[in-house]
Amino acid sequence: MTINLPLKLSHLPNSLPLDGAVCIELVEGVPIFRASSLVQGRIEALLIQQKESVLTSEEETELDEYEELDDYLSLVNRIIRNTSLIANNS
Repeated sequence: MTINLPLKLSHLPNSLPLDGAVCIELVEGVPIFRASSLVQGRIEALLIQQKESVLTSEEETELDEYEELDDYLSLVNRIIRNTSLIANNS
């Protein structure tokens, strides 16, 4: 079964670590992809900085890229969860 994702990433954030960026957890037997604690920490630091002062254009871009990546992971998780539900109901 081939699934074409409607969302396409043009690139990953430059600050995204190549190893350990995403963790996989099993939720009710279904793999769920999440940003690692390292990446979540970076996002939180950027959000705190954004509330306290102005982000540089590079930091704004980085935060936007993390948001795009989060949207993509959410989409992948929904597809996996829905596919699992369909398979279990068949």
